Amino acid sequence: RSYFVWKSFQMRRKAIVIGCSGQDGSYMVKSLLMKGYEVIGTSRSKKFLHPNHKALGISNKFLVRQVDTLNSDQISELLVNEKPNEIYNLAAQSSVGQSFKEPSKTEQSIMLASEILLNNCRKHNFNGRIFFAGSSEIYGFTEKPAKIDSAFNPQNPYAYAKLASMNLVKKFRNEFGVKAVTGVLFPHESPLRTKQFVTRKIIDAAIICNNDRSKKIEFGNLNISRDWGWAGEFVEAMYLMNNREYIAKDHIICTGKLTSLETFIDKAFKFFNLDWQDHIVINNKYFRSTDIEKSFGDPKPIFNDLHWKNEKNIDDI
Repeated sequence: RSYFVWKSFQMRRKAIVIGCSGQDGSYMVKSLLMKGYEVIGTSRSKKFLHPNHKALGISNKFLVRQVDTLNSDQISELLVNEKPNEIYNLAAQSSVGQSFKEPSKTEQSIMLASEILLNNCRKHNFNGRIFFAGSSEIYGFTEKPAKIDSAFNPQNPYAYAKLASMNLVKKFRNEFGVKAVTGVLFPHESPLRTKQFVTRKIIDAAIICNNDRSKKIEFGNLNISRDWGWAGEFVEAMYLMNNREYIAKDHIICTGKLTSLETFIDKAFKFFNLDWQDHIVINNKYFRSTDIEKSFGDPKPIFNDLHWKNEKNIDDI
């Protein structure tokens, strides 16, 4: 009996989740813990008791280390000391709007951080798997469902940085044998979304207007549609990509279903028996010339390869 306990301990897999306090990082940590992994999370913040972890019931159930993803020595030390089986790189400045205000910071947090991690994995002959979070923003407007090899048309600094990161991952995988993949993520939501994301802004607006029925709130362009999924499901796709039996392969993670922003607003306000048109005012100052009218992906390839598909629809979300 003691032998089998020891053997089970010896075989326990270890994963590093870089950016463990964000929406995706928090859900990924929870998923890995439920699968029996030893999890090491990294965060730039010294505040390790994060509200997201408390919300998911995972506080104090894994080790969190303060690591700067732009510090090569810290990344090197993390790899050497922890010797993980898997790495999930989910840390970055992730707001499109913010990327216009801080393009250099956005580029560094995505492209440069990816390069530092990949170089250290190559340097230390890391033989595990690495998942990098990509973005549907690299495709821009999609008339047809985007596939992994669809034409790229980035429209903002965030998208350019994500595309550069994806190309780096391909280079290190093809030329140096680093077992790294990029999951091109279409929008995915949860209660952990921060206030700079439009879905959270809509939910907050509906709550405010329910509390004060005379309230008017300004929004920008509502004539856009997105492929919205659920974060808790998307991290399972990330896990499957990182544990693919054969050669590492990039995939799009999406639902394939389009929902207009107006429909999302309508559903949120109807929850409170409100007519959104009584409360939402369109202000052209919030319009961007680079707003993408329509963006959705093709979910069939990842289903055919890994048998993953989303289950939650827009009403669930």
